[in-house]
Amino acid sequence: MFQEISPVKAGGDIITETPETYYYTPEYMMAVESPKPSLMKRVKNSLTTREGLLGEYDYIALCMPRIPFYTKKVGKSIFYGPDDSIPVLVALLMGFQHFLAVVGGIITPTIILSGAGSNNLNLDEDTRQYMVSVSLIVSGIMSIFQIVRFKIPKTNYYFGIGLLQIAGVAFANMPAAQAVVGNMYKNGHCPTEILADGTTSYLPCPDAFGAILGTQMLCAFLNIAISFLPHRVLRKLFPKIVTGTVLVVIGASLIGNAMKNWAGGSGACMSRPLSGDYVLCPDIYAPNAQAWGSPMNFAIGGAVFGSIILIEILGSVFLKNISVILGLIIGVIMTVSLGMFDNTSIASAPVITFLWVKTFNYSIYPPAILPFLFTCLDMMIECLGDLTAASDVSGLPVEGTAFEERSQGGLLCDGVSIILSGLCSTMGVITYSNNNGVIAVTRCASRTAGLVCAGLLILCGMFSKISAAFLAVPNPVVGGMTLFIFSSVGTSGIRILGYLDWSRRDRVIVASSLAIGLGVSLVPDWFTYVMPITTNEAAQGFYDSISTIVETGYLMTGLIAILLNCILPADLPESFLGEDKESISGHSRLYSDEEEQKSVSCKIETTGPKHL
Repeated sequence: MFQEISPVKAGGDIITETPETYYYTPEYMMAVESPKPSLMKRVKNSLTTREGLLGEYDYIALCMPRIPFYTKKVGKSIFYGPDDSIPVLVALLMGFQHFLAVVGGIITPTIILSGAGSNNLNLDEDTRQYMVSVSLIVSGIMSIFQIVRFKIPKTNYYFGIGLLQIAGVAFANMPAAQAVVGNMYKNGHCPTEILADGTTSYLPCPDAFGAILGTQMLCAFLNIAISFLPHRVLRKLFPKIVTGTVLVVIGASLIGNAMKNWAGGSGACMSRPLSGDYVLCPDIYAPNAQAWGSPMNFAIGGAVFGSIILIEILGSVFLKNISVILGLIIGVIMTVSLGMFDNTSIASAPVITFLWVKTFNYSIYPPAILPFLFTCLDMMIECLGDLTAASDVSGLPVEGTAFEERSQGGLLCDGVSIILSGLCSTMGVITYSNNNGVIAVTRCASRTAGLVCAGLLILCGMFSKISAAFLAVPNPVVGGMTLFIFSSVGTSGIRILGYLDWSRRDRVIVASSLAIGLGVSLVPDWFTYVMPITTNEAAQGFYDSISTIVETGYLMTGLIAILLNCILPADLPESFLGEDKESISGHSRLYSDEEEQKSVSCKIETTGPKHL
């Protein structure tokens, strides 16, 4: 049963608060229908009054650290809804906080894929800097589209979510992209060189990135088409048991990349040759380079990872929200003091850059079509999950017509975003979940803060020296930071699986799909020698496509989960087994209570003030 408390004033709008969700009251609905001041009056009020500049937000609660054995109670701050007017300082502070919370995750896929290794592109520093800059710029641009939201003229369809949702390069790109690049190195599409000591050197392969972009743009039309399907169809296509297992395996497969970087990198130095340029990581020319897996690399990565955990224990709300970027900063300080930080690339980088300064040769790589079709489906799953979480923390219903309209608009915007990001030379950019936690703890869901964050992303992308600074970070620091980020992806999958009833059928589906998916991730060459090698290009392309699918763990997980979910019969109903409601398991009882609660409560949604 919901707990009723006194109305709270939030930016001029009245809301009622429950323990977990905020519901707009009839008074709020009447308030938003009243005439709004002109734009000039609102700007003047924001810049010339204390209420407009500072407001009544509890800044102490935001910055107060957690001191052991000190339990002083801090009052709750005002909750700002998606369309509420917020003070200037709150908008800037929250926008900056969202920026710090997401920037590390946005640049990580590009940094890793463009780096060294048998499954990476091995590109030069100038190209990598440009790719990181583009990923930030496109993420900022597409965030604006998601936040603003508009109705497509002469239709009943929308474009965008209309909530504080930041877009970023999806982690789901990584497994498929790395599998495709690895396949292209194996079959000769990408060049390699055998060094004098017998080590294989993987040469730059920008054409592989062009193939990834072209194939992904083609597959993104599936997202656009599915976005127009009824919401009930989407729920049947992507049940929790499929989405949860896929996210678990994606996280597990990405953790391997993080661990390699923690030890020193995933390039030729990982084999620890006894002579040559790669005796040390990343090579012998790097300042104070260390051997792969050296104690110093281990200590640096451990310090980064440990600092993130320490901030979560002792930090204030603000520090906890930016713990990942703080861990990165701590790691950089350590490597600078140890003489391991090379700033030559920062000095040589141009001051300003923008889209299309560099281009790639677009192509369609047939063996990559099926993997990226599934990647696009996974991105759609992520979008629906992120939208549900964003609606919940923003005080809006997670069901009903308005929610379904947001789902349609978000999916359509993500599909178009994947195509536009490909045209701008970066991997698929979709809605990001990292900032939902920031909304929950700061009690600010205002879209104005999201626009500030989007603007910061665009500015940082334009100043290419910032991108160069990210690329100059030594691999052990990147490994310690990304290990936490990637494990969070798997944790999201575990959380989704927690909503299952865990019947025998559920256990069989999860166990079977994880068995193959995690097995392939742990032993990636398991299927390498199964398919034959032929001189027929069409047949070889088909064989390569099958190999790419089977050797990509999360693809196998998703395919097996979908197949078993379709063919396994449902368990016998509890009424048939003679069980009454009192004997239902704890989680099932929770669902029953929630259904009863929903039947007696009604969530009212309004569009709110149209300030944007």
